[in-house]
Formats: sequence, C-alpha cells, structure tokens
Amino acid sequence: MEHFALWLAAFLTLGIVSFLYKDNPWYKLCEAIFVGLSAGYWFVVLFWDNIYGKFWVGVFPLEEFDEAGREITAEPDYWLFVGAALGILMLMRLVPNIGWISRWPLAFIVGSTAGLYLINYFSSNMMRQVQGTIVPLFGAGYDASAYAIVGNIVVAVGTFAGLVYFFFSKEHRGVFGGTAKVGVFFLMLTFGASFGYTVMSRMSLLIGRMDFLLGDWLGMIK
Repeated sequence: MEHFALWLAAFLTLGIVSFLYKDNPWYKLCEAIFVGLSAGYWFVVLFWDNIYGKFWVGVFPLEEFDEAGREITAEPDYWLFVGAALGILMLMRLVPNIGWISRWPLAFIVGSTAGLYLINYFSSNMMRQVQGTIVPLFGAGYDASAYAIVGNIVVAVGTFAGLVYFFFSKEHRGVFGGTAKVGVFFLMLTFGASFGYTVMSRMSLLIGRMDFLLGDWLGMIK
C-alpha cells in the first residue's frame, strides 16, 4: 500500500503539473479528483464541527462528570434552533419554485459577516496602521539605534507621500507632484513586496512537489 500511495501521489502530481503544457484529460481527471475529495472532506468536517459539535451537542448536551463523579448539568441552548432554521432556509435554493426564500438567511449572513469583519478590519487595517505611523522619529529617546531612526523616518515620509498621491483635488505639479511621485515609488515597493511574498509561497509549494518527485518517488536526491 505504501508503494501504491507513492505512485498514486506521483500520478496526481504529474497530472496537475501537465497543465503547464496545455489543458488535457489527465489534468481534468486529477482536478476532478482533487475537487471531489476536498468537497467530501470539508462536508464531513463541517458536519461534525457544526451540525453535531455545535447544534446537536448544544441543544442536547452530553452527560459530563466532574472529578468526584458527580454529573455536571449543562443547560441546552435553544437559540441554536434559529441558526438551524436559517441553514434549512438556505437549502430552499435547490427548489426553483421557492428558491427566493434562501435570500432571507443569505441577507442575514452577509450583513452579520460584513459587520463582524468591519470591526476586525477597522482594528487591524486602520487603527493598527495609524498606531504604527504615529511614532517618534528618533525613538522613545535620543538613545534609539540608527536602524530604528531611519525606519521611523522612512515610515513617516512614505505615509505622507502616499497620502499626497491620493489627494486628487490638486493637480500633481511642482513640489506637490514630486511628493506624489515619491508616494508612487513607495506604493510600488509595497505592491512588489506583496507580490514577491506570494511568489515565494507558491515556489515553496513547487519545491515541495519537486522534492517529492525527485526524492521520494524517483530517489534521485537524498
């Protein structure tokens, strides 16, 4: 079975990589297997984590005992029926005649999720960013390292120049235009670093697959 699993993994890996040449039936087969396995895996995970682990156990609590052997009584949470009802209404989309009912729970989910993420992103993407830019240029005192001083100055200049670039009420000419060009330079550095990080993460996946093919499968590298 170990040899079978090894050859099966190599077959699927080469099938996915074959898309670099062109779209072909081998790639489509491997893609369908991957999508099907992922759907089945996440269905099982979500069933035991949500339907059973949260809803069923929450409404019908399991018997629990403390160290002395005394039973711990847990109160059922009947509010979970509201979530279950919304989930059932989502399935009405499968019935064409009453599919419009699924818009109600969908609107609730989109609204509540938007409100939740608004608070999270406001804290992480706005307030933390503002906090990171409001720092003394020379550190907490004049004993800060040269690295910290230069870093604080670069953050201040980059933030100000980036804001100037997005100020479109004034034509970008003269000193104002030069500052906007500096802002573009900082923006390009940011986008390039972000893209480079994405490429590095994808390259790590490719290196892992090549290490599997050349090492575990073919034994060409140790």
